Amino acid sequence: MTDSTATTAQAAAAEPDAAVRSEVVPSHAVRAGSQHAATVDQATVPVDLGIIQPRRRLGTSDLRVFPLALGGNVFGWTADQTETRAVLDTYFDLGGNFVDTADSYAGGRSEIMIGSWMRDRRSRDDMVVSTKVGKSADNPGLTPKAIERAVEASLERLGTDRIDLLYLHVDDTEVAFERTLLAVDHLIRAGKVRYFGGSHHSGNRLYEARIAAGMLGVAPMVALQNQYNLLNRGEYEKGLARVAGQLGLGVMPRFALASGFLSGKYRTRADFAGSQRRPDLAKQLTKRGLRILHELDRIASVHEVSTAAISLAWLLTKPNVVAPVASATNAKQVYELAQAVRVQLTRLQVLDLDRVSA
Repeated sequence: MTDSTATTAQAAAAEPDAAVRSEVVPSHAVRAGSQHAATVDQATVPVDLGIIQPRRRLGTSDLRVFPLALGGNVFGWTADQTETRAVLDTYFDLGGNFVDTADSYAGGRSEIMIGSWMRDRRSRDDMVVSTKVGKSADNPGLTPKAIERAVEASLERLGTDRIDLLYLHVDDTEVAFERTLLAVDHLIRAGKVRYFGGSHHSGNRLYEARIAAGMLGVAPMVALQNQYNLLNRGEYEKGLARVAGQLGLGVMPRFALASGFLSGKYRTRADFAGSQRRPDLAKQLTKRGLRILHELDRIASVHEVSTAAISLAWLLTKPNVVAPVASATNAKQVYELAQAVRVQLTRLQVLDLDRVSA
């Protein structure tokens, strides 16, 4: 990985009231929520060999996470046990502490693999573990019974006694939000879940959840995971960004690399002929998509990092974004992704990427 004097990806274009806290030097005060003013301490977290780990505060929670969340969607799918362990080892050794999975990924195998690795590595207390419920075949939906059963099953597969961040993987409109919120709050009070957030939720539904939580006196959402990347900006920027800022939600963009297209590996149809993500990749192979890749290549050459790293670094300059979610199937890819954490894009580079992807 190319060394850099920058300690985290941040741009001058970022708004001063972003709900993100970067706990590296220099750090600066930001607004953590619509009703919570906070100042950032100057804490850093030492790791092996004296390397300083960048950490960002996740919304209004007390979770401090690496600015890159390692996606577990490939574990047990395109990454076998050996590859999964290599990816997790590399990520952890680079200072990573934030792993993202779901009870539906590979039919639960992703959680099992992560749990097995944490047990063997004895790393559970060093990790922030997020998982999602609502989509599994065994416990679909967000009724109180489904949530409780799904969480218990995830805890068993992960081999842990608590989930640091639980996402509602669906917006189950057939279940009153009050019932869902009460069920999650019960798990939080029992110590089985620390914090929770939404996924696939519209801005109006996020407001509805916050109002209901306030009326019930239960824990509110602290996080949001929705699609956001250089190719797909509208869903987040045209509404969710404002909501996240007002509610103090930490944002973890999923599909941060647009199914791998923004890694730069796929330039022609022949490049993704054998990929299991071929349908998604084919949609991105357009004149606009190639223009974005060209600009990413140009900026990556300046910083001497991967194209993927610049894609993620761009996200890290955006208000409320805490840690993009990206997956890897081998150690080399982890190194390339982690470069984003120490890239400092200039204001002009951010603007150039904004323009080419508009």
